[in-house]
Amino acid sequence: MSAVEDKIAELGLKLPQVVPPLAAYQPAVRSGSYVFTSGQLPMVDGALPATGKVGAEVSAEQAKELAATCALNALAAVKSVIGDLDKIQRVVKVVGFVASAPDFTGQPGVINGASELLGEVLGDKGVHARSAVGVAVLPIDAPVEVEIQVEVAQ
Repeated sequence: MSAVEDKIAELGLKLPQVVPPLAAYQPAVRSGSYVFTSGQLPMVDGALPATGKVGAEVSAEQAKELAATCALNALAAVKSVIGDLDKIQRVVKVVGFVASAPDFTGQPGVINGASELLGEVLGDKGVHARSAVGVAVLPIDAPVEVEIQVEVAQ
């Protein structure tokens, strides 16, 4: 197991299997020194633990935890391409989408769940640029979706 996976285990988490695509795309692709993930939903054992809009059916705190799950799923997608998460040199960019109730404005706090997990797991390599976007709806009524871009060793 890699040092990154050891850190994930230390946090009481487990790197999941790659979530199978829901449509015509790959979970992650490599281009040169970068790996780009597709948007990762907070799937756990093939199912969403919660559905609906954040600020209505899903609390901001619950959505923050779901965003961390999305980040863990994104790391699994990265591993499927590079084989060893220790090859990550840095997380370059995180984009988070939050299915939001009309009056919900806490998208940055929700996506902090993904950012904080990446920081805990990767340390300084997990510091990144980020966007947190509120949207009307996400695939299969997921509350959050996260994609990441990482730079990796050649």
